[in-house]
Amino acid sequence: MTTKDTIKQQIKQVLIKKYQLPNFEFAVNYPPSSTMGDYSVNVAMLLAKDLKKNPFELAKELAQELAIQKMWQKVVALEPGFINFYLAEKKLQENLKNILKEKEKFGNLKNVEKKKIMLEFISANPTGPLTLANGRGGFTGDVLANVLTLAGNKVEREYYVNDVGNQIKVLGHSVLKDEQAQYKGEYIDELKKEIKAIDPKQVGKEAAQIILKKYIQPVIKKAGIKFDKYFLESELHEGGSVEKMLTVLKKKDLVYEKDGAVWLKTTDKKSADDKDRVLIKSDGSKTYFLADIAYHFNKLHDRKFDEVINLWGADHHGYVARMKQAVALLGYPGQLEVLLMQMVRLIKDGQEFKMSKRAGVYVTLEELVDMVGLDVTRFFFLMHSNNKTMDFDLNLASEKSSKNPVFYVQYAHARICSILNKASDLEVSNVKIKDNLHLAERELLTALIKWPEIVEEVAENYEVHKICFYAIALSDKFHDFYENCRVIDENNLVNEFRLNLIQATWQTLKNVLKTLGVSAPEKM
Repeated sequence: MTTKDTIKQQIKQVLIKKYQLPNFEFAVNYPPSSTMGDYSVNVAMLLAKDLKKNPFELAKELAQELAIQKMWQKVVALEPGFINFYLAEKKLQENLKNILKEKEKFGNLKNVEKKKIMLEFISANPTGPLTLANGRGGFTGDVLANVLTLAGNKVEREYYVNDVGNQIKVLGHSVLKDEQAQYKGEYIDELKKEIKAIDPKQVGKEAAQIILKKYIQPVIKKAGIKFDKYFLESELHEGGSVEKMLTVLKKKDLVYEKDGAVWLKTTDKKSADDKDRVLIKSDGSKTYFLADIAYHFNKLHDRKFDEVINLWGADHHGYVARMKQAVALLGYPGQLEVLLMQMVRLIKDGQEFKMSKRAGVYVTLEELVDMVGLDVTRFFFLMHSNNKTMDFDLNLASEKSSKNPVFYVQYAHARICSILNKASDLEVSNVKIKDNLHLAERELLTALIKWPEIVEEVAENYEVHKICFYAIALSDKFHDFYENCRVIDENNLVNEFRLNLIQATWQTLKNVLKTLGVSAPEKM
C-alpha cells in the first residue's frame, strides 16, 4: 500500500466514525512546495456544503483526528480548507529500509486487482517506413505496458497489421510506378527491383510483407519497443472471422439494410456516436469498420481480455466513438480505451526541420534515432502528454549538458555510481541519523517513496509523461543532496545513513529508467 493509499484509508475511517460517510471519494495530491507538507487533500472543501460546515473549520477537525497517527510528524489545516501531511522521520527511514530490501522490485504494486490487458499500438499501415508519429505511439505504448505490468496486470502488446484493403492496392500501383502510384521514396525503388509480379493487388501484398519484415520490425527492435504478436488483418478475412462477425451482429438485431448497404445501429440514447455506420457498401464490399469490429471481438470474446487499450494517431479522432459503441453493443461496455497521439514536428534553430532522404516526404523514426540517439529520442517523446502536439527540439536533444533532461537524469545516476564505487573501498562509520534530518536528506527520502505512487497513478490515467517528470524531480533532489550533504568526509569515513540513502536513490532511479526504456550509464 502506497502512502497515498494509507492517507485515503485513514481519512475514510475518520469520515465513517465522525460523519457516517462510508463511500466518499477524493484525491490525494502533492503540495506545490515542500514547505507546505508532503501530501495534501481538499476533502474538507468537497464535504463542507453537504455537512453545512465552514471548509477551514472542517479541515481543522479532520486534521486533529488524523494527527494522532504515528506516521505523521504533523497534520495541519490550511485556508481555505486543505489538509496537509508531514511524514515523520521515523516513517521516512522505514521506507528507506523497504527500498533497500525490495531493490529492483521497488515500484511493483501489491494487493491490487489484476487484469488481463491488451495494448495495441503503432499498427502503422505496412506501406512505408515508420515515421515520427509512429514513434510517439510506439514509445508511449511500450512504457505504458511496462507500467501496467508493474501494477500487477498481465499485459500483452500487439501490432495490428492492416495488410488488406485499398492502401495495399495503392502500394502495388506505387511499386509498379503506374498512373495510380501514390507512395514514393527510395524504399519504393528497392521494392520494384525485388518484386516480379505485375498484378497491383499481388504486388501490394508482397510489398507489404517485405516492408513489415525489412523496414518496420527491425526499426521497432532498434527503438527498444517490444511486441508479443503481430496480428494480420488478412487472418480475419481468410479465417472467416469477418463474415462470422456480421452473423453475430445480425443475430443481436444490431444491423439493418438501407440504400443497398448494410448498417450498424451505432446510435442510441447512450451512444457518443452521431450516426449509424456502414458495414457492407452498396457494391458488396466490406468496410474497414466491420473488420475492426471483428478484431475487437477477437480480443474481448475469443482471447478474453478484461481491458483493451488502443493507441491511435490523432487523425483517427472521428473513429473513436463508433468503435467504443460497437464494442459496447457486443456486450463489453467500458472495456475499450483509446488514446490519441497528437502530431510531432522536428524543430532546429527555431524552424521546422526536414531531413528525410529516403522516405520521400517525411522524417523516419530510424533517421531520428540515428541522429540524436535512442535514449534522447525515447525520453523526449515520452515527456510530452500524448494529447498535445509536440515540438522535438533538435538543438536541445543534441546538448550534452544539464539543459538536456535526459543527460541531467543520467548524470545523476552516473554520479551516484561514482560515489558508491569510491565508498566500497572505504571504512564505513557507525553513524546513523535517526532524527533531525538535513532538509536535503528529508526531501530526497520523500521523493523516493513517490515512485510506487507514480506507477499507481500512471496505471490509472495512462499519462506516461509523468514518469519523465518524476525522474527529473528525483534527480533534482539528488543533485541538491549532493551539494549539501557529504557521504564521504574529509577523513575518508563514510556516513552509513547517507550511503544507504544514495544506494536507495540509485536503485529507484535505475528502476525508473528501466521502465522508460532509457539506459542508466555508470560513467558519463
